Amino acid sequence: MNTTSTRTSFNQKGVIAPESRMGSNPRSAVTAQILNAPPFGLLLRMASPNALAFLVQASVSMAEAWYIAQLGMAPLAAIALMFPALMLMQMLANGAMGGAVSSAIARALGSGDEARAEALGWHALMIGVAAGLLFFLLFFLGGDWLLLKTGAPEAVITEAHAYGALLFAGSIPIWTFALLSAVVRGSGNMKFPALLMIGSALVQVPLAGSLILGGPGIPAMGLPGAALGVIIISTLSTVVLLVYLLRRPTAPRLNRLAFVVRRSLFGAIFQVGLLASLSPIFVVLTIMLVNVLVSEFGLAALAGYGIVARLEFLLVPLVFGLGSAMTSLVGTNVGAGQIGRAEQIGWTGAGSAAFLTGLVGLTFALFPGLWLGLFTDTGAAWDAGESYLQIVGPAFLFQGIGLSLYFASQGAGTVIWPVIATVLRFLTAVGGA
Repeated sequence: MNTTSTRTSFNQKGVIAPESRMGSNPRSAVTAQILNAPPFGLLLRMASPNALAFLVQASVSMAEAWYIAQLGMAPLAAIALMFPALMLMQMLANGAMGGAVSSAIARALGSGDEARAEALGWHALMIGVAAGLLFFLLFFLGGDWLLLKTGAPEAVITEAHAYGALLFAGSIPIWTFALLSAVVRGSGNMKFPALLMIGSALVQVPLAGSLILGGPGIPAMGLPGAALGVIIISTLSTVVLLVYLLRRPTAPRLNRLAFVVRRSLFGAIFQVGLLASLSPIFVVLTIMLVNVLVSEFGLAALAGYGIVARLEFLLVPLVFGLGSAMTSLVGTNVGAGQIGRAEQIGWTGAGSAAFLTGLVGLTFALFPGLWLGLFTDTGAAWDAGESYLQIVGPAFLFQGIGLSLYFASQGAGTVIWPVIATVLRFLTAVGGA
C-alpha cells in the first residue's frame, strides 16, 4: 500500500474515516514502518521496553511473596486472599482503562488535535483520582463482609484485613500512576514509562523487605508493610510523571490552559474502557471464587493454591508488554484499511504469547519445585501447589493466546469477543471446580 496516498483512520468517535494528511504528519515515518515493516521484528522492537519493565515488576511480586513466606502460614494464606484484589486494581488501571486512555490520546494526536490530547490527559488524571476513591470506599464498605464470606480461618482474615485496609487507603496513587503512564504511551513513548517502572522496581524490592521483615531503623510491619511499599513507590512514581507531563515541551502535556471538563472526553475513554474492564473482573472473580472453594480444604491447601495463583497472575505482565505493542500496531493497520496485515500481526503476537506462557507453564508443570521452593517447604502446601501446577500448567499457552488477542482487539476497536471468552472461562472454571 502506498503510505503517501489517502488512507483511512479512526476519527474521534472510533469510526473509520478518510485521512489524507499523512505527508504533513511528523510521525509519518513511524506510521510507514508500522504499515510496512516485517510484523515479527516490528512487534519485537516495540514490545521490548514494556516487556522488560513488566518482567522486572514481576520480580517485585516474587520477592514480596518470599518475604511474606518468612512470616508464616497465616500471612501467606492472607496474601492469597488479597492478591486477586490488588491484581484486579492493577489490571483495570493498566490494561482496561489504561489502554482506553492510550487509545484516545493516540487518536487525538493522529488527527492533529493536540489540544484534545492534552485535555484528555487531564481527564485521565481525574478518572485516576475518582477510581482510587471508589476502590477505597468499596473495601471500606464491603471488605470485611467479603473476607468473612471466604470461610478462611480468623487469623488469616485478620491478616488480610490489615493488608487490604492500608492498601486501598492508598489506591489513588496506584491509579494515577497507571493512567498517567498510559497518557505517555499514547504519544508513542514506550521508553519513559518502562524506565520509570524498572527504577521503581529496583527501589521497591529492598524497601518491601525492610518494611515487612524490618531493617536498619525500620520496625518490622509484617504484611501491612507490603501494602505500604506499594503506596510509597506509586506515590513517588506519580510525582515523577506529573513533573514530566507538566514540563514536557510537546503534546500530550498537562497544559494548564487545556484543563477543561467535558463529558465527551470522558466518553472517549469510557466507551472503550468500561467494556474492556469486564475481562479482568471475570479473571479475578475466577481466582477469588476458586480461593473460596479451596479454603474448605484447610490452611495449607489455600496457601499452596495462592502460591500458584500468583504465578498465573504473573502471566498478565508477561504478555502485557507484547500486548500493548499489538494494540498500537493492529489499530494503525486497521485504520489504514490493511485488515489482512492487522490480522497477521494479531496472530503473530498470539503465537509469540503462546510460546512464552506455554514455556512457563510446561517448565513448572515438569519441575514444580522451581516455583514452589521459592515460597514454602511445607508438605501439605507443597502437595496442593504441585498438583495444581501439573494439571493447569500445560494450559497456560491458551491463556497467553487469549490475553494477546484481547490487546489486539483493543487495537481493532472492539473487545466484545474477548469479554465473551472470559465469561465462558469463568463459567467453566468455577462451575467445574
